[in-house]
Amino acid sequence: MTLAGSGKFLPILALVALAALVVPQAAFGAGAISEGFVIGEVLDESWGWFIVVGLGAVFAVVISMEIKIEEKYLGVTKTSEWFNTAGRVIKTGLTAAAIVSAWTWAATLLQSSTVAYQYGVSGPFWYAAGASIQVLLFGILAIELKRKAPHAHTFLEIIRARYGDGAHRVFLIFALMTNMIVTAMLLLGGAAVVNGLTGMDISLAAFLIPLGVMIYTLVGGLKATFVADYMHTIIIFSVILIFVATVYFISPVTGGIEGMYDKLVEAARINPVEGNAAGAYLTMASVGGLIFGIINIVGNFGTVFVDQAYWQRAIAAQPTSTVKGFLLGGACWFAIPFTLATTMGLTAVALGVDLTPEQVQLGLTVPAAATVLMGEVGAVLVLTMLFMAVTSAGSAELIAVSSLITYDVYRTYKNPNATGKQLLRVSRVTIVGFGLGMGGLAVVLLGLGLSLGFVYLAMGVLIGSAVIPIALTIIWKGTNKYAATIGAIAGLAVALTTWAGVAASLPEFGGVVSLASLGHNFSMLFGNIAGILTGGAIAVFGSLIKRSSFDWKLMKERIKLVEMSQKEISKLDQDEEVLKKAFRFSLKGGGLMTIVLIIIWPLPLFFANYVFDLSFFSLWTGIAVCWISAATFFIVGLPIIEARKGIGSVLKGNKPVIEEE
Repeated sequence: MTLAGSGKFLPILALVALAALVVPQAAFGAGAISEGFVIGEVLDESWGWFIVVGLGAVFAVVISMEIKIEEKYLGVTKTSEWFNTAGRVIKTGLTAAAIVSAWTWAATLLQSSTVAYQYGVSGPFWYAAGASIQVLLFGILAIELKRKAPHAHTFLEIIRARYGDGAHRVFLIFALMTNMIVTAMLLLGGAAVVNGLTGMDISLAAFLIPLGVMIYTLVGGLKATFVADYMHTIIIFSVILIFVATVYFISPVTGGIEGMYDKLVEAARINPVEGNAAGAYLTMASVGGLIFGIINIVGNFGTVFVDQAYWQRAIAAQPTSTVKGFLLGGACWFAIPFTLATTMGLTAVALGVDLTPEQVQLGLTVPAAATVLMGEVGAVLVLTMLFMAVTSAGSAELIAVSSLITYDVYRTYKNPNATGKQLLRVSRVTIVGFGLGMGGLAVVLLGLGLSLGFVYLAMGVLIGSAVIPIALTIIWKGTNKYAATIGAIAGLAVALTTWAGVAASLPEFGGVVSLASLGHNFSMLFGNIAGILTGGAIAVFGSLIKRSSFDWKLMKERIKLVEMSQKEISKLDQDEEVLKKAFRFSLKGGGLMTIVLIIIWPLPLFFANYVFDLSFFSLWTGIAVCWISAATFFIVGLPIIEARKGIGSVLKGNKPVIEEE
């Protein structure tokens, strides 16, 4: 019995109808079993230019117009504070959509399906669970920021207010390194897929992708990135729903859930997965999947806790919306890699898509599977979805770097008495500079032979040591500045040494440290763990030996606001009891969801060595489909509901009306 035939998931019929309308039947069976995915032979190069330049220009115009409408009808005044904080009045729905979009990288769409192709169903799960718990737990830091440092523009201002200039400079390096790593992954994945599907020059694609993003971010600052996040996320969810409906309910090539099950069982018989129970793709008992999960968990703490983009979303959110926005965003984001990779990553296996190891590392599993399944239609859908992810997350990185340079470099060390106009000018100059430099960075990494997969696994080695020291800075008044700073530096040194040491000890590489040996699972695993544990241990034990006692009231005195009236400033100071209640909710909500996702759900299945039968695979698939459907409902619908008054004012032509919290 198929899932649809069971009658338990009737709402999914809407997805079937959507795919049937969007995808012509001629697209199915474009090549039932692949004989190899050939680079650049799917779409004409003009498609690459249309997506990268044309679509980028369209979004630049539409989002810029939306920002102008807000200025005209909703009484928005464009100051440096508004440019970098979006007025600090973003509600729950848009906060959640922004979290989902900023966390949906090229890697989210590509690397998740890569590990599905390599390890089976465990890959999508560990990608989703291992990278969503950080957002869930970050809600704790977000509400503490609102409670203790409501005037902050960046998390580094909090570092400086507590520890002074020396520690501030150290963590500034970690923050900018994080932004460069994330940006590199975005463009490496995006450019590789554009090149793989259209033959467009990979370096040229890397340079052109950020241009549209740069334009609307220049116009609207952080608020423009929120609007872009929302629009892009709608498209990403829509494409995933089309793929889900096609693979599991429509396509004769896959044969629905029962057909996919049979094909995956046969694939395991022909090519069993080393380290998986019975060599099966349909099992959570996967050693490779578990190792990837640990690397994923450790590495992604760095790219959330050390990335200004997430602190900026916490700063922009209303205090009452902060925790709810992060918890909802984390839960909804889980559905994207889990469902997409369970659909397209497994489709690549089921249809026998033949990829070289280099193509797998470049993240070409999804485009290859979509092309084999749906022909040119599938390739165009993947290109569109990927472009949305790259540009949306790219805009978050642009405004994050802009804020760091504006407040933590220019205002801190160059011009402490800068006016709002001067800060706004620096923000925009930084956006242009970093926007143009993003492409150059990707080209350099491509020249070094680094791929999306390599950079993704290595990120925790490079920035993981700063995670616990940064978290303790905002949570624990006893954190010692020397312990926190030394922990981050020493942790990085230990991580790099461990990474190289393990790589040199691997016998299959002849004791040579190379990209191949550094990219091995064990090298990455031990390097990632060494970094985060060493940084945390030094920060904690050093602070216990010589404990500090910081007065949180000093945060408001030491972090200065610009271009805000006393009335506006007073609105930032929320009732302490309300914020404490939100903090307790973040602990319970984030903690419970974390325990479920990394212990209660996966570990019993791992230790039981259980291989899915058809009924369990149907249930597993049903969970994925229902989760993506619910996530779509919340992310698309909630921001519209919350913004209904403002939308009504614009439609009526009333002006100006400033929405109340």
